[in-house]
Amino acid sequence: MKIWYKFFLCACLYLAMITHAVKAENTPSGNTSMDTQPSGGKAVQVVTACDGRKKVIVEGCNEGDVMPEQKARKVAELLMTLMEFCEDEIVARLPQTEMSIQLSLNGMPYVTVRDTGEIPLLFVHGGKVHTEREKKVWAAETGRMINEGYALFHSPSLGKNGISCDMCHPDTANTHPETYPKYQTQLNKAVLLRDMINWCIENPMEGEKLAEDDPKMKAVEAYIISARAGKILEPGKH
Repeated sequence: MKIWYKFFLCACLYLAMITHAVKAENTPSGNTSMDTQPSGGKAVQVVTACDGRKKVIVEGCNEGDVMPEQKARKVAELLMTLMEFCEDEIVARLPQTEMSIQLSLNGMPYVTVRDTGEIPLLFVHGGKVHTEREKKVWAAETGRMINEGYALFHSPSLGKNGISCDMCHPDTANTHPETYPKYQTQLNKAVLLRDMINWCIENPMEGEKLAEDDPKMKAVEAYIISARAGKILEPGKH
């Protein structure tokens, strides 16, 4: 073999070794997702759910640290909420200094929510948070229905003898909407709240029953449910 050809082979081998070394130097080690990398050099701890699809990034804690109890409870609550969405890939961030949650759904950009109760709405609306205008419109519409129900509940207009709902149920007392559906002795069958509203209209108030889709029925039902939210159930009352 000629000497010049040997020199040519050696040069090619040398260049190949240099190229391989440069590639190896520039290749990141490990297989860590960019989603779980700390921003700005912050310490983070990543907690992964049992399905492997949900991760909570806890800022301000290092891997292996024992989290404060309050922080650990929040992480556990968040994981349990995320687990309700079985097939989705979700990454949640808990900022160290904020009382909010940042969520990335199935690789989408992060959005901020105030608490876990807003998470299901993100899925319904394509991962987008609601605008303040939308929230105000919805609150106003809900308030309008409840106010209409309040007026009907305190008016004898649903009956014919001057009796109104609030005379038997002051401030919706003993209506217990949270207990329906249930068996009601007056009707001798299992009923819904609106069935009992109609029973009261037809009997003590001597009025005509409302259709289930009647706006008045919906308004009265909305007012009762709203007024009783968070109230303590009184045992023994029907």
